[in-house]
Amino acid sequence: MLLKHKPTSDHSDCFLSQSFRQKENSMRNKWIQNRRLATIIIIPLVIFIGRTWLASSSQMPILFDLFDTLTLLGALWVLFRHYRNLTKADWITAFGLGLLIGVLMLFASLFNPYPFFWTVQDRAIQAVIRAGYTTLAALGGLVVMRQEGPVQFHIPALEWRKVGPSLLAGLFVGIPLAGVNVIALKLTQGQAISWQPAGAAFLDALLPGVVEEVIYRFAAWGILWMLLNKSLSGKAVWVSGLLATFIHSFAHFSDLFVEAPLVGLGMGLGIGLIWGLPPLLLARKRGLEAAISFHWIVDAARFLTGF
Repeated sequence: MLLKHKPTSDHSDCFLSQSFRQKENSMRNKWIQNRRLATIIIIPLVIFIGRTWLASSSQMPILFDLFDTLTLLGALWVLFRHYRNLTKADWITAFGLGLLIGVLMLFASLFNPYPFFWTVQDRAIQAVIRAGYTTLAALGGLVVMRQEGPVQFHIPALEWRKVGPSLLAGLFVGIPLAGVNVIALKLTQGQAISWQPAGAAFLDALLPGVVEEVIYRFAAWGILWMLLNKSLSGKAVWVSGLLATFIHSFAHFSDLFVEAPLVGLGMGLGIGLIWGLPPLLLARKRGLEAAISFHWIVDAARFLTGF
């Protein structure tokens, strides 16, 4: 008597098992992706909310000091891991920027920053601090740039032919918005234009123009991109860029968040959309120099008109 061979389901079971594992891995990767993004969003929110709550009853550092320092720590982290990727031009550029900021800070007349962490008021010490922050943030941003990061810096890359067009692109976009900014300040602050020395306005405007763009548009954006790139892939460039942009925008309103939180949210959102997105796009498409020249002309117009 011949026994009929009953077909086994091993092949089918193997296929189902493989499909299940793929689905499980996909769900795990998505969970990791969402967790990392959520963590990166939660940390700034905790800083914003915690600082606002504490500032209502005690003296606290401004938001810029907190986020500048957080970015600096991130820059030190990437620098420690990948400093060997930097070129000689990278080091010269970063220290050159720091030296420029330190010297400008010593002689600034229209740019008057808050005391650093509410303790350091001495102009010379502030110059050293801002120079150091700028240098380290630039080095962190350059480390990311050397790993095909989201923002290019043409000067250390020795792409001299791109520097001029990049600066002009920033001015082209920035000049109209500089005028809008002056009008908005005149209306919101209720004061007349008070003309200031042009030389002082143009030189002092380099301080926020260079420092803030290097810290937020170069280093912070790059570090956030590194943290999100593996999980978000192609989306990481714009997600990290928007996060850095709106952190920078909301950081302008330390006092307003305490006095009128909803107004602070509205102002931060407006600043981010009108004056934050243009340098974001300029930095991505034309390089860091374009974002710096945009920021510089906006602040130069503000200082020139007495705001």
